[in-house]
Amino acid sequence: MDLLTDLILQAVASPWLYATMFAVAVVDGFFPPVPSETLLVAAAAVAASTGDPHLLALGAAAAAGAMVGDNIAFAIGRRTGTARFAWMRHPRVADAFARAGGALERRGAALILGARFIPVGRVAVNVSAGALVYPWRRFAALTVAAGVCWAAYSIGIGLLAGAWIKDQPLLSAGLGVVLAIALGLVIDRVVALRSRRAVLTPAATASRLTG
Repeated sequence: MDLLTDLILQAVASPWLYATMFAVAVVDGFFPPVPSETLLVAAAAVAASTGDPHLLALGAAAAAGAMVGDNIAFAIGRRTGTARFAWMRHPRVADAFARAGGALERRGAALILGARFIPVGRVAVNVSAGALVYPWRRFAALTVAAGVCWAAYSIGIGLLAGAWIKDQPLLSAGLGVVLAIALGLVIDRVVALRSRRAVLTPAATASRLTG
C-alpha cells in the first residue's frame, strides 16, 4: 500500500499527469491491476487542496482513457474469447466472466455501465461482450457514458478527501487513495453478494415448488 501511494503521489506531481492519467485509464480497461481510480482520486484530492491540476482536463483524460481501454477489452474478447491468457483463467476472473456472460443477455446496457465502477468486473463484462458478439456501436456509446460517469464519481471522492483535509495535499491524496480502495472493496463485495442471491433465489423457489 505504501509503495502504491508513493507511486501515485509521484504521478500526481508530474507535469505529464494528464498523459499519465489517460495511459493508466487505457491499460486499466483491459488489465485490472493498474490502479486508474486511485490515481484519479489522488489527483482530484490534490486539486481540492491546491487548485492544481485542472479538474476538467483531468476528468476528460480519465474518461477518454477509460473509453479506449474498455473498447480494447471488447476487441480482445472478440478476437480471443475469455480463456486464452493465464490471468483470465484465475478462479475469480473466470467466475466473473461466467456471471458477466449470462447477465449480458438479460441486461446488457445496465451491466456495461455499472461494471465500469468495478475493476475486475469491467474487464470481465467488456471482454465477454466482445466474445459474445454484443453490438459494437451500442457498446461504444455505452462506454462513453460509463467513462464520463466513472470519472465524475472518482473526482467527487477525491474532492471530498481534499475538502476534509485542507492545505495538506499529500495527506489528502493519501486519504483519497484509501477511500477509493475501500469503496472499491465495498462495491465488489456488494456485487458478489447480489450475484449469490440471484443464483440462490431460483434454486430456493424450485425447492419450494418440488417440496
